[in-house]
Amino acid sequence: MKIKSLIPFSLLMLLMTACGPSTKLEKSWADPSFNANMKPFTKLLVIAPLRDQNSQRIAEDKIVSKLKAGTTGIQSYSYLQPGDTALTLVESKLKKDGIDGVILMRLTTIEKSLSYNQGTSYYGGYYGYRGYGYGGYYGAGYSPGYYSEDKTFMVETNFYSISDRKLLWSGTTSTLNPTSLDQTLNQIIQSIQYELKKKGLIK
Repeated sequence: MKIKSLIPFSLLMLLMTACGPSTKLEKSWADPSFNANMKPFTKLLVIAPLRDQNSQRIAEDKIVSKLKAGTTGIQSYSYLQPGDTALTLVESKLKKDGIDGVILMRLTTIEKSLSYNQGTSYYGGYYGYRGYGYGGYYGAGYSPGYYSEDKTFMVETNFYSISDRKLLWSGTTSTLNPTSLDQTLNQIIQSIQYELKKKGLIK
């Protein structure tokens, strides 16, 4: 005899929520002097000082790999040296190598908050063995409410022009309770890339 397990409604809603995207673009700003008729940037230095060196390398590699044809990216961890501290010398180096823009992505804050998850009553079902009149009732119960701590990671991404040291675009994304660095970066990059292409900054 096989008895089907009953999934509480609260657990079902939790599973459905977990499948959806947790990253969204909270705000963005673009320099009004730049328009789609201007030439897009073609060679970018990517700087992503996130939580540690390992996450920085992962982020910079992923951003560079996501750039489309016509836009080349260079990871800062392989390009900049520990002695590259003088701004004028770094700028000269960038211009010499044909780098015309910079993408700077950094973790700004981690916001913590408490949320209450409402308890849920659920009902069981009837099962029986056909032909012998055997049956019963199972599964009724109550899932109590509980508090959980949420963490929202705020990431700011800025796009700079090398020639005039100008900030052309800035955006902030929020990610609620990230569980995978790879998945979170994919969502952030997708949002940022869409905005930069829409503004004509990249191809």
